[in-house]
Amino acid sequence: MQKKHIVNLALITLLGFPCLGYIIHFFFTESDFLYIFVSKSNLLYETFAGLIVGIISGTIGWKIISLKFMAPVLNKYIGLISSIDIDLSLIIFISFCAGVGEEILFRGVLQPLIGIWITAVLFVAIHGYLNPVNWRISIYGIYLTLVIGIIGHLTDWLGLTTAIIAHMIIDVILFYKINQKFQTKIKRELKP
Repeated sequence: MQKKHIVNLALITLLGFPCLGYIIHFFFTESDFLYIFVSKSNLLYETFAGLIVGIISGTIGWKIISLKFMAPVLNKYIGLISSIDIDLSLIIFISFCAGVGEEILFRGVLQPLIGIWITAVLFVAIHGYLNPVNWRISIYGIYLTLVIGIIGHLTDWLGLTTAIIAHMIIDVILFYKINQKFQTKIKRELKP
């Protein structure tokens, strides 16, 4: 997949998911759409909580994917990264788009309608991490469901910014680590 396609997919996520969220919100709630962005605490607390949860969750997620028995999962993701000329700026851009776009739809709009845990399971399942024919990816999916549930609770307590930041940080850590692993693999293969 070319870099241009990845950028376009990221932009569709950033713009399309909130538009879908707006439509769902319009038909199923009576509150103003902008209300989902109101901080329930303090923007500083939201930011701090998002950073901490993102760093911890992303680091644990990486440790799980790096386990020996998870090698087929890691290799799958390395294969996906290998088809893209990815660098840190693209990682941050993709992570920003996913964090903002997906969290507006899932935590901002769907979660108040269908609940924290149903939204968490739906979110993880849509990403393909709950796969009954691949138990390894499902182990990671169960972990992610717990993380997304925690992020859902934090969104209820603090606000949507917490979820956006946590999601972005998790993605940055995982994309960066997978890309690093790919770069290491390439260097080993190129050595004489």
